[in-house]
Amino acid sequence: MPWQQLLSPQARLPVVGLEAWYASLLERIGNPAPLQLALLGGRLAATPGLAFLAGYQGALRALWPSAPWTLGALCVTENRSTRPADMHMRMQALSLDGRKDFVTAADAADWLLVAAREEAVGAPVQLALGVVRNGAPGVRVETLPALPLMPDVSHGRLHLHGAQCERLPGDGWDAYVKPFRTLEDIHVLAALTAWLFGVGQESAWPQALQLRLLGLLAGCAEVARQCPSAPGSHLMLAGLFAQFESCSAELDSAFASGDAHWAQLWQRDKGLLSMAATARSKRLQKAQALLGIHL
Repeated sequence: MPWQQLLSPQARLPVVGLEAWYASLLERIGNPAPLQLALLGGRLAATPGLAFLAGYQGALRALWPSAPWTLGALCVTENRSTRPADMHMRMQALSLDGRKDFVTAADAADWLLVAAREEAVGAPVQLALGVVRNGAPGVRVETLPALPLMPDVSHGRLHLHGAQCERLPGDGWDAYVKPFRTLEDIHVLAALTAWLFGVGQESAWPQALQLRLLGLLAGCAEVARQCPSAPGSHLMLAGLFAQFESCSAELDSAFASGDAHWAQLWQRDKGLLSMAATARSKRLQKAQALLGIHL
């Protein structure tokens, strides 16, 4: 990890369309490892939403190391559920049919990883993961209205009708969808913390707070090296989020005493780290039970 790039003063990338912003990020930092993409992308982002996008792309590359360098997205949710039994998207003979209701940066994504059922009628639910290209025959993205949280990162609905795909090897749930939850948590936390560290550096926040953020980034680097499905990884990840939450009051105070622009951005978007809190709590409880640890 090239920590010097993170620690040195950096000129943030201008806010432009998502595709152009991501292309300019890669032009600046080259072809980084997944966590480097999250950290340096977060540091160079002008908004928490763009930092999130960098973390999300880093998590996708950690999940699928041979992914193209263009923007991508993972498509799982149907009718507000990610449970395989609730899915209607089907894969048959490398053809996908169905709908995904919430896809991050859907209109800007070049490639889409789509979770789909592939079991025979009456058989237990079995998921596969297929790759389709945005704009290919049978692939349509419906852009949805911006949300109050991270309005600069679009989201959309994916419609597939006889769309030809590449099937990734392995079980779609165990090898991809399930571990991605942890990978996304790690890389997004790293990206948002790197964004905060950059704001703190530019705004001359108290040294103790800047050092705590830097320590949190070092922890993210270590957890990112671990197996995302291991109980120990879930326990350490919970520790990182607890460490982040312990900085909450100091962060609010630092933002309140500085540039109103940064404070407004943070107040608008800081809730993004709590979106998956319930799922993380369940993983922590399961990890504690498996490890025989009571905290």
